[in-house]
Amino acid sequence: DLDECATSPCKDHQYCLNTDGSFLCKACDASCIGCTGEGSEKCKTCSPGYMKEDEKCTDIDECNLPEKVCMKENQDCVNTSGSYKCVCSEGFEDKDGTCVQT
Repeated sequence: DLDECATSPCKDHQYCLNTDGSFLCKACDASCIGCTGEGSEKCKTCSPGYMKEDEKCTDIDECNLPEKVCMKENQDCVNTSGSYKCVCSEGFEDKDGTCVQT
């Protein structure tokens, strides 16, 4: 079997998997910018919103950072994979970008 992966035939956000007589290009983990294989531990570098921790790219919980990320009154932070979102607290709703009591 010829190792087609030796010539790096895949795109930047993919890794090459050599198969019998051929090869496959597989997508890198969402936490990676470039990778050498499957999973968050095979990242070349971490995507924004992720940091290297125990040799893996793990999600940064922006909601638990010392500096508040959701600045508006009556707003809560919700951590998402690689990011976060600001939502109105319970009992409040978004009216033109302001959280007002429902």
